[in-house]
Amino acid sequence: MINKYCPEIAVIKDIKNETYNTNTYFLEYSDNKLKNKFTWKPGQFMMLSILGVGESAISISKVDKNNLINTTIRNVGNVTNSIFSLKKGDYIGMRGPYGLGWPLKEIRGKDILIVAGGMGMAPLRGVINHIIDNRKDYGYFEIIYGAKTPEDMIFKYDFEKWKKITKSTIHLTADEIPGENPFECQTGLVTSCFPLMKIHHRNATALICGPEIMMRYVAKCLETIGFSDKQIYLSLERRMKCGIGKCGHCQIGLKYVCKDGPVFNFSKIKPFIRPL
Repeated sequence: MINKYCPEIAVIKDIKNETYNTNTYFLEYSDNKLKNKFTWKPGQFMMLSILGVGESAISISKVDKNNLINTTIRNVGNVTNSIFSLKKGDYIGMRGPYGLGWPLKEIRGKDILIVAGGMGMAPLRGVINHIIDNRKDYGYFEIIYGAKTPEDMIFKYDFEKWKKITKSTIHLTADEIPGENPFECQTGLVTSCFPLMKIHHRNATALICGPEIMMRYVAKCLETIGFSDKQIYLSLERRMKCGIGKCGHCQIGLKYVCKDGPVFNFSKIKPFIRPL
């Protein structure tokens, strides 16, 4: 039997700097059998590990045509700090993918609103790429992305491509703009962009990811303009240890974020997150 707790060896094929404390790592399994049969859904995550240090759950931001698994990592703790010490050609432990992804089949034909805050864009990047590749399957497409400053935004090199998506709008906003404003960000929280939205709730689905306080405010604001709980999906982040629903570290109410999520319909998770 395969040991689900045992990571496989992956090699770092490349590293792309996103911000002063965030990198995207391009990973490939050393075993060609694992490399060639790898499948995933946007919204799922991998467990990345450093021997003797620990393991961390990291969202998949993209899988490219060469089957390189893109994981975007912010340096915020012991495991991520150790990952940041690695270089191109080094090895890392990897297992997954785990969790439920975004409901891309269920929301076909709908207008799609994406609301992301900070690193919350990482698990939503796959959704954006999927809609670009399957544009006729979805309605109007609107992206709202906010961060502390423009420099804290990730995937800045994708913004021009996203702006060219047919039947779409992208809003960029920052809490503060201390220097240059190369992306024409407005100042404010992501909810400050709601009056500019072109999407109507009548035939829309909202996909949200970011700090939990942000997601709760976004969901509440969407409800005030007509969205029902069933029209809202969000991706939660908890301290996941096993990734397969065995250890209980990520339990929230009756749910395990690693197994029952991390993507949840708001109607099902609303009773288990702190109200505003």
